[in-house]
Amino acid sequence: MQKEDQELVEGLKNEKSKNAAFKKLVEKYQEKLYWHIRKIVMNHDDTDDILQNAFIKVWKNIDSFREESTLYTWLFRIATNESLTFITSRKRRSMLPLNETSEHLMSNLLADPYFEGDEIQMKLQKAIVQLPEKQRLVFNMKYFDGMKYEEMSAILNTSEGALKASFFHAVRKVEDYLNKND
Repeated sequence: MQKEDQELVEGLKNEKSKNAAFKKLVEKYQEKLYWHIRKIVMNHDDTDDILQNAFIKVWKNIDSFREESTLYTWLFRIATNESLTFITSRKRRSMLPLNETSEHLMSNLLADPYFEGDEIQMKLQKAIVQLPEKQRLVFNMKYFDGMKYEEMSAILNTSEGALKASFFHAVRKVEDYLNKND
């Protein structure tokens, strides 16, 4: 673990320095986690809520962090799980079939007043939301976040080989979508 993250964890686990360390943690990771979550749920307001829930989980569970993974990996795992839980609960509340995520995400994307992309970026996002959930996660983490397969494996608890296959299939599907929708 990086020295700076190690110091953050130590500060978070110490009652005297917990508040200051948490503030530093939020400052360091808020933007990265925001964009990671945003690519999963495609909505600014939902992203803010999920991000807040993720940081609350970090605050409550820092003492159980065993430091077997990096702080970065642990934070991304929490943010990813919170995002997926949110999508699942939203689908249940709206009575959507559990496999109909892409239509819901597409409507989030199209209705989001904070989306600032041009026509090409919108087309790419439309292609991405068509992907199955796991492929969408892997594509976003690799393409946009530049994560290594090793990091993704720790976050998603999946083998690197399976992640490489998911990314390969996701890229092919995105390319097909973009070629068909010129």
